[in-house]
Amino acid sequence: MTDRRSGGYLGAAAAFAVCMAGTTLPTPLYGLYQERIGFSELMVTVVFAVYALGVIGVLLLFGNVSDAVGRRPVLLVGLGCAAASAVAFLAEQGLAWLFAGRLLSGFAAGLFTGTATAYVLELAPPGRKDRAGFVATAANMGGLGCGPLLAGLLAQYAARPLTLPFVVHLVLLVLSFAVLRALPESVDGARPLRTARPHRPSLPAEVRGVFVPAAVAAFTGFSLLGVFTSVTPAFLAEQVGVHNHAVVGLVVATAFFASTGGQLLVPKLGARRAIPLGCLVLIGGLGLLALSLATHALAPLVLAALVGGAGQGMTLRGAVGEVAAVAPDAHRGGVLSALFVVAYLGISIPVIGVGLLDGPLGLPDAGLVFTVCMAVLAAASGAFLLRRARALD
Repeated sequence: MTDRRSGGYLGAAAAFAVCMAGTTLPTPLYGLYQERIGFSELMVTVVFAVYALGVIGVLLLFGNVSDAVGRRPVLLVGLGCAAASAVAFLAEQGLAWLFAGRLLSGFAAGLFTGTATAYVLELAPPGRKDRAGFVATAANMGGLGCGPLLAGLLAQYAARPLTLPFVVHLVLLVLSFAVLRALPESVDGARPLRTARPHRPSLPAEVRGVFVPAAVAAFTGFSLLGVFTSVTPAFLAEQVGVHNHAVVGLVVATAFFASTGGQLLVPKLGARRAIPLGCLVLIGGLGLLALSLATHALAPLVLAALVGGAGQGMTLRGAVGEVAAVAPDAHRGGVLSALFVVAYLGISIPVIGVGLLDGPLGLPDAGLVFTVCMAVLAAASGAFLLRRARALD
């Protein structure tokens, strides 16, 4: 059992990354779906937000179920939802199938985010707990980055661009299922999965003081990634003249990979200081995004992905580390799930707002409104967190 646990956290992280890759797999393909089915940019943002609503619904109802029935059964169900999502995209016969695929993908991500994060931390040997925190958040964001990169490359350079990406993902899901089946359970006294009941995530009293500021920062970071992911393909095609699916996938993936890089800075800074500093970096990324929208230039967009992604990674790892450190063992899965509920609200609400403004203002101006609002929120949350860090020092 010890040998299985010593390296098991890496296997759990690999399955985590595969699941999350499926949630962003359709990103560079939306232009192809628009040509094939025919729908507006607003509908693209709605389809994207349906995913976030699926995540939030699962986190609210089953966010702490893994604390009772164990991590592994919940993650296996999550892989099943991810596979069903891929099948829905393969069987696509209209917009309703896209909604179904995105909703199922949201269910998978909702089951994985908090549970897989807790599972990776718990499987790690005592001497690797700090590294496991990075591995968990890197698997999350790195997996999200691999999705558009893989789909973009296959769509541009391989046959059947709306089929092959999801076939490849199904194969990876089967391998991930086998890996998780071989790993040990990390929850002592776990009950059978059939005893699971809907129950919203709980916040023990000792967690709340840390949770609120960490969640605000996570909301801001995920807002940037959400809007960046949903509108970048259309902006590149309509305003910059970039129609290469591989390039679109690479630009979107850059933000997620930069997030992984930003997480590497957190141990040196300390989680308490990394969150407010991450908010400052986020503001820089938002400024570059605004510059790209205003000038219709590619270079500031790529820089926005790098800078904004790094800031998001700093805030995410800092928030997860701060919250997980104070959460009781019996409630860790539920507390982390509650954190991701707030984070995914950041993906859904601003994305739909940009979609609604696209009609009257146009995509660039709608994006500019978003950047101003998110910069104000990042500045406010960063200032609050920095005062708090200084007060606790």
